[in-house]
Amino acid sequence: MISPLASIHPDARIGDQVEIGPFTTIGADVEVGNGTWIGPNVTVMDGARIGTDCRIFSGAVLSAIPQDLKFQGESTTVEIGDRSTIRECVTINRGTKAYGKTVVGKDCLVMAYVHIAHDCILGDHVILVNSVALAGHVEIGDYAIISGLSAVHQFVKIGAHVMIGGGAMVRKDVPPFITAAGEPLSYAGVNSVGLKRRNFSQEEINEIQTLYRTLYQSGMNVSQAVNRIKETYSKGPEADAILNFIERSDRGLIRK
Repeated sequence: MISPLASIHPDARIGDQVEIGPFTTIGADVEVGNGTWIGPNVTVMDGARIGTDCRIFSGAVLSAIPQDLKFQGESTTVEIGDRSTIRECVTINRGTKAYGKTVVGKDCLVMAYVHIAHDCILGDHVILVNSVALAGHVEIGDYAIISGLSAVHQFVKIGAHVMIGGGAMVRKDVPPFITAAGEPLSYAGVNSVGLKRRNFSQEEINEIQTLYRTLYQSGMNVSQAVNRIKETYSKGPEADAILNFIERSDRGLIRK
């Protein structure tokens, strides 16, 4: 199950039924969960915490130190959730003292040549398509999909169930449940197809569409639209998610 050509530090904590291919290097302060497959020519450095039943492909480098001049060698981690897949040549840097960790949630798919910088926090079921680049401190909600060749500015927040088109330059926060595309990146409608796939009812989707008509198509600014939503619509989980996201937004929302 573990190739004799792999280099594994004796202090690394390797679970049961783990497969490790030839020419893979695993450092001392590393944990690998049960049933995980790590292919050949993978580098797993100190601070990596890999869950169960993950798949990590050739050329991936996990838990290298941050590409951040403020980093001073503090003890930080990269956490990979259960059943996540890390494809070829992905790089995931560990955190800094700001957050202390970089996190990829459960059941995520990180495709080839993706870069995830220090202190990024990804939810569960996130998909990053080929050659996506995340700067530091990016937050991405559950079930979000970032299409290929997109780049995300540091400190940007992307909400749950978002679909971002290919080649996007994501400079501002993207609220939940929507699709976004174009240059500059703009609201392109509610992600109704994705929401149906995630078992949202038509009534819930209609409510989300109504809320975003107020936010993006009423001619009001964000503060006015938020006040209108609070005054007019009954609070539900979807409205709460949208309003909470707006309240946490530091970089401002993408516009229509």
